[in-house]
Amino acid sequence: MSVAPTRDICDRTLDYALRAVDLFDHLQSSQNRAGWIIGDQYLRAGTSIGANLEEAQAGESRSDFAHKCAIALKEARESLFWLRLLERAGIVPTPRLAPLIQETRELIAILTTIVVKTKRPILPRIPVLFFSIFSLLL
Repeated sequence: MSVAPTRDICDRTLDYALRAVDLFDHLQSSQNRAGWIIGDQYLRAGTSIGANLEEAQAGESRSDFAHKCAIALKEARESLFWLRLLERAGIVPTPRLAPLIQETRELIAILTTIVVKTKRPILPRIPVLFFSIFSLLL
């Protein structure tokens, strides 16, 4: 049984952004003006996910990193909304959107995990230090 190789989240969101560009180009080539506008909104949100993650890599602190990842998560959720709207409005057929919707949901799950784990407090080191100093006094 082989295990699929893991992909770096930044590479994965870059690939996702390229898929957003492809969908945007497809929508621009159609005559549906609502699709043009929704496609523009989706393109902005879909490309912003990776941009915010790249920015998070240079975070000045743990909370700055978590904040930028949380923004990427919000953009992923917004991207999912626009994809679902394109699907429900019948602007893009479901078979074309299904893989992109699935990838968006997976990115949301990954980003949620990153944000939750990053915001989790680091175990305080004071009690350990206190215990070490206290044991020296005995």
